[in-house]
Amino acid sequence: MARILAVTTHASDDPTKSSLAFITAAGAMEAGKEVAIALIGEGVYLAREAVAKNVQGVGFPKLSDVIGKIVEGKIPVYL
Repeated sequence: MARILAVTTHASDDPTKSSLAFITAAGAMEAGKEVAIALIGEGVYLAREAVAKNVQGVGFPKLSDVIGKIVEGKIPVYL
């Protein structure tokens, strides 16, 4: 089975880039892949609910909605 580590180094400084790791992880999970997320640098701020609620990348759903899928899928998130 493929193992995927989705990484983001952005938070509210670039909502589109910060959403990519979560979108990737959610898609990989739905495809049956083993996946985890790593938050590095600015990305660590996404662990704060107040920050994550205000992030929405261009053309993506609200990050808080995607995080709900991540939590439901029990995808590990490393800081």
